[in-house]
Amino acid sequence: MAGPATVIYAATTTLHLLVLSAMIRPDGPSLTDRLTAWDGRRFVQIAQYGYPHGMAGAADGSNLAFFPLFPELIRIVHAASGLSWAVSGIVAAQLSLAAALIVLHVLLTRLYDRRTATIATMLLAGAQPMSLVFFMAYSESLFLALTAGALLAAHRRAWLTAGALTALAGLTRPAGVAVALALAVAVALHARERRRLPGRAVAGLALGCTGVPLFIGWVGLRTGRLDGWFVIQNAGWGTAWDYGHQYLTDLVGTLEGSNEFMAVCTAVATLALLVLSAAAFRRGTWPPLLAYGAGILVLSLGQSNYFQCKLRLLILALIFLLPPARALARADNRTLVTAAVPATLFGCWFGAFMLTTWHYGI
Repeated sequence: MAGPATVIYAATTTLHLLVLSAMIRPDGPSLTDRLTAWDGRRFVQIAQYGYPHGMAGAADGSNLAFFPLFPELIRIVHAASGLSWAVSGIVAAQLSLAAALIVLHVLLTRLYDRRTATIATMLLAGAQPMSLVFFMAYSESLFLALTAGALLAAHRRAWLTAGALTALAGLTRPAGVAVALALAVAVALHARERRRLPGRAVAGLALGCTGVPLFIGWVGLRTGRLDGWFVIQNAGWGTAWDYGHQYLTDLVGTLEGSNEFMAVCTAVATLALLVLSAAAFRRGTWPPLLAYGAGILVLSLGQSNYFQCKLRLLILALIFLLPPARALARADNRTLVTAAVPATLFGCWFGAFMLTTWHYGI
């Protein structure tokens, strides 16, 4: 099972690094600097220095907004390898991505078949336009690994393992709420089949619901106010729940005549992901996976924050991969290669362009 995913990881890593290296100007920031840009620097800072106390710097975006598990992994890699903090952040993301692709491939093979799983894994790691994020010192790769592990454990009805992995996902990103939702749906389906609610399933679900509240509560204690994490998010990044009003406003404004390249790309790509995600809501798709994907979509689009970051947030939904992967799985090898190779090259170029030229898309 791990063979195709390992090959995909090696191939897409090589391709991403080659394309990105080719697009970096000789007098510009190094490859390491690019792969630890933006949020990557925040995670490395947390790993190196820990979290600040109180609300200091909240207006500029306090590091208390970032969940702790990925910085802890960076700290472990640094202690075990002796690598620099920045390189340790990149290595932590790479290790997480390799694990994520392997586990996701196993999960999709169980749900569909080996060919569909291989194609979906390839699309995620290479073809979708934000694939480069998984190779950077960002928490998306670790979150993806834990999410895929939790869903796989739930499908195998290993409830305590699923609960533990869900809790860890909740300590990685606030989107851990969507993983807990998926676990709740899996438990409900199991209870309906068994006509009772097994104790291990209940215990696993209870454990899985602890991650996000645990960190938000800790930030409340750290800042001296219960809503400290939410205040920091709003002050630093303008993130607040608005039922999608800001996204729709930006989307309509962009489609009505924006000449800003990244805004247009974001509008078109997010709409494409929404259409593909809607197509995944068909008979035969595993309900917990649908619940997880829907949760990511709602969390990503229902909050007010930077429009250009919406695409990066949406790629964790995964369900948008299913329609194209299933369609390509039914095609012959020539059609598959004709479609997948240009898409992968475009995905690698687009991420490198945003990181080296646009600067504000990741």
